[in-house]
Amino acid sequence: MGLLKSIFTWWDGAGVSTNLFTRRKGNRMGSDALGNIYYQGGTDVHGNPRRWVIYSGSNDASRVPPEWHGWLHGTLADTPDKALPPARAWQGAPQANLTGTREAYRPAGALEAGGKRAAATGDYEAWSPN
Repeated sequence: MGLLKSIFTWWDGAGVSTNLFTRRKGNRMGSDALGNIYYQGGTDVHGNPRRWVIYSGSNDASRVPPEWHGWLHGTLADTPDKALPPARAWQGAPQANLTGTREAYRPAGALEAGGKRAAATGDYEAWSPN
C-alpha cells in the first residue's frame, strides 16, 4: 500500500516524482526538530540553488521553523546551524498554525469559548429604523 499511497496522495508526504528527483539530484542539508528533511540540488532558471523540504507527516508549510524557512527561500546562504547565532534564552519554540484545531485561539465572546461577551458600556446606542 505504500507505493500506491505515495502515487495517489500528494498531501501526505512526498510523491513518487519528488522522491525520484530527491534521490537523483538532492543533497541532504539537514533536518529540524519536527523531523522534516531539507535538500539542495541543481539550480533554477535564475542560477539560484534549488532547495526543498520532505515533510515528516502532512505537507503543511507552517511546520517549517523560521530559520529553515529563511534557508529555503535563499535568505541564508548556508544552513541555519552554520549561518545563525545560537538561540537566545527568551526565544520560544516555533508553533504550527493551530487554526481549525481545538488548540486554536478563542477570544472572549466566541461561541466555542462559551459565548459570554462583556456587557456593553453606556456609550452604545442601538440602531433602530424610523
